[in-house]
Amino acid sequence: MDYQGMIRVRMSDHDAHYAGGLVDGARMMQLFGDVATELLIRLDGDEGLFVAYDNVEFLGPVYAGDFIEATGRIVKIGNTSRKMEFEAKKVITAKRNGRHESAADVLDEPVLVGRASGTCVVPKDKQRKSGGEV
Repeated sequence: MDYQGMIRVRMSDHDAHYAGGLVDGARMMQLFGDVATELLIRLDGDEGLFVAYDNVEFLGPVYAGDFIEATGRIVKIGNTSRKMEFEAKKVITAKRNGRHESAADVLDEPVLVGRASGTCVVPKDKQRKSGGEV
């Protein structure tokens, strides 16, 4: 079985933390956590716990109005641990300058704006489904 998950979210003005509508990296981390939760529910039937990130990279700016697609996959299954990898890509970008404040463009190619890897755990007594090998 292939353990992958994806969410697509529009960054709002509420997500912007810095001048110019720039969204902070913590928002990408939040999306990765949501994808991890979905993956654990699909695999184990439980939300589990995120233990640690071992790598996080912020590779490009994200602004209010941008649409971000966060994906993740389980790359290794242990007794209770699940090693995961994540990517965040900008798929729609808000037009920041111009006459039309509501203008936006679908990108021909998604732009990688972040990636991470980390480990989650689901205690044995919480695993309601049979896991498998990845």
